[in-house]
Amino acid sequence: MRTIDLNCDMGESFGRYTLGADADLMPLVTSAAIACGMHGGDPLVMERTVALAAKHGVAIGAHPGYPDLQGFGRRAMDMTPAEVEALVLYQLGALAGFARAAGVELAHVKPHGALYNQAAASPDLAQAVVRAVRRFSPGLILVGLAGSALIQAGREAGLRVASEGFPERGYNPDGSLRSRRLPGAVIESPAEAAQNAVRLAVEGISIEEDGAARRLPVDTLCVHGDNPNAVAIVTAIRRALADAGVGLAAL
Repeated sequence: MRTIDLNCDMGESFGRYTLGADADLMPLVTSAAIACGMHGGDPLVMERTVALAAKHGVAIGAHPGYPDLQGFGRRAMDMTPAEVEALVLYQLGALAGFARAAGVELAHVKPHGALYNQAAASPDLAQAVVRAVRRFSPGLILVGLAGSALIQAGREAGLRVASEGFPERGYNPDGSLRSRRLPGAVIESPAEAAQNAVRLAVEGISIEEDGAARRLPVDTLCVHGDNPNAVAIVTAIRRALADAGVGLAAL
């Protein structure tokens, strides 16, 4: 039976600012990528989100991003590889502290937003993220965009990697994610997202390179916690995967 991980970005509230339906989403997913206080999250939110994941037996991952609360980490920043390496390492340490205090350990690392997209395209930034992960714990799974420089760098460094697909995001022909500033970038229809999830799980991502088509396999599906229809989307995805004979399991 084909199985796949279903992950959601969580813990992205900050202070009095509440984002996402984490309590409703956590029982529905197998992995949680938890913000580490830079693009979202704060110490209390991180602690609560880790505890919620531990309660439901959900695998915990760090979701490090750029220090950009106002832009939610989705604005590109011009940081050197050394700065990115230190930034990721700093955030891993912060979340791991809460995880260990809750009696659990980190399972994976997935960069957020602009950092994710820039590391997907830039070998230098990809290697900076990989160095941070290896320095912290070479046993962690590195999650990145399928076919990206981040996945390649992780493999070359001997890390376990997981290729990610996005049922509620639009893709460009080369397999990169469509800019959120363009129409069709974010899918809010649960039915459409569920259909995409089955295709990604069974067939992978279809891309075109140099006029040739090929498919990239996917190990984990991501739903963004800040999508207003996230709960309905995850519910529909779970139903559609079950109907297609695809099981759910953490990485």
